[in-house]
Amino acid sequence: MRTITAGLAAGIMLAGLAVAQDVPAHKGYLKPGTVDIMSVLPAGPVAGDARYDADRAIFKATRRYAGSPRWEMATKDVSWKDADMLAGFSCALGATVTPKDVPRILALVHKAGDDTQRETNIAKKANKRSRPFLIDAGEICQPAKELADSYDYPSGHTTGGWTWALVLADVAPGRASQIMARGRAYGESRIVCGAHNSSAVEAGRLSATVTMTSVRATTAYQRDLKKAQAEFKALKKPAPDAALCEAERGLVSLNIFAPAP
Repeated sequence: MRTITAGLAAGIMLAGLAVAQDVPAHKGYLKPGTVDIMSVLPAGPVAGDARYDADRAIFKATRRYAGSPRWEMATKDVSWKDADMLAGFSCALGATVTPKDVPRILALVHKAGDDTQRETNIAKKANKRSRPFLIDAGEICQPAKELADSYDYPSGHTTGGWTWALVLADVAPGRASQIMARGRAYGESRIVCGAHNSSAVEAGRLSATVTMTSVRATTAYQRDLKKAQAEFKALKKPAPDAALCEAERGLVSLNIFAPAP
């Protein structure tokens, strides 16, 4: 658990503002410019508007999760590694799989993710919003130095997690409800962690959804999806640990915005 002091926060903010955020080169399904994300996303909250005040209140209130099982989940959700993402969605999928088991699914997620992250990065650079722990002191679940060179709004982790959820739901539509619930919780982990404001998480989901609407309409995505679905169907899929999945369901269903008891 890490508490950010005002002095350290100021230094991190200056460092973060000094580092440029480059938009990734085109590798995805869409040509750059296909989606006009700035015309869809609302502007990031600024001091004086109601969303700004709500974000601050939510950040302060959710520091109470530090050290809890939900905090532990948020900490695990920090990792972008394929193995960790697959493990995080294993209960939702109803299957334990490793990266070597699902190369076609991973290729689908990665290529779609290039599109969704490109749009989110455009919005991040335009809004230049500071992360919550740079505004109010509070514990966060990952090292501040990992967050210092990027902005808050929209949340890139949420965009990535929601992209994973949307793609996996396409691959395994029979598990769509469980997968999308885990994707929602993945974004909420960024709030629990203290890495992002609530508005940034909402914007990350919206950014991914808007971009994926265009991605899903491409012939190339539909072609690759059929291959990924066949790969998943052919897998021998051992079920994940039932007790662990039951515990995860409780955390996924937890209302992190509820008042403290």
